[in-house]
Amino acid sequence: MRALALVCTLNASPAPSSSQLLAEQVMAEFERRGVPGEIVRVADHDVLPGVGLDMGDGDGWPVLRSKVLAADILLVSTPIWLGHPSSLCQRVLERLDAELSESDEQGRPLTYGKVAAVAVVGNEDGAHKVSADLFQGLDDVGFSLAPGAVTYWVGEAMRGTDYQDLDETPDAVSSTTRTLAANTVHLARLLADHPYPAP
Repeated sequence: MRALALVCTLNASPAPSSSQLLAEQVMAEFERRGVPGEIVRVADHDVLPGVGLDMGDGDGWPVLRSKVLAADILLVSTPIWLGHPSSLCQRVLERLDAELSESDEQGRPLTYGKVAAVAVVGNEDGAHKVSADLFQGLDDVGFSLAPGAVTYWVGEAMRGTDYQDLDETPDAVSSTTRTLAANTVHLARLLADHPYPAP
């Protein structure tokens, strides 16, 4: 099994990123459970707007799409901006929408059998709303989600502390991250052994 994390920070590498840090922690938990993977910052790729598989010359999505299709687990990690997932995160969902027109030889979307999870960071409230938006979008395009498929951290309202600035990871975040990883890997293995039926 393989996992892929798409980190939707607005900052390209090598800028520090709380979304990257939380994604790294989730991926480490996947690795502990025998599922290696790769972390990719979407901002490092020129993902063009649109809802097609390939939007033409210079589009960075086809490379990322190939990684998504090769993975059993997709982690989407996003900051909260103005109460919503980042614009890059929304763009990822829009590009994944094209998968609704793709299917395997039995008529199932290529994303069926793949499991998704979500990581959210911010310094205001809103993690539940952002994860709900992502859960719905990922489900719409064919991914399955396990119970507890989100881990998050939000700082105190009207303060400027970032997740990456904490001296240590809060116990509640560590515990939630472990639950996400355990349930997501379990579901991915179940679906690998017992695929969804053809329509």
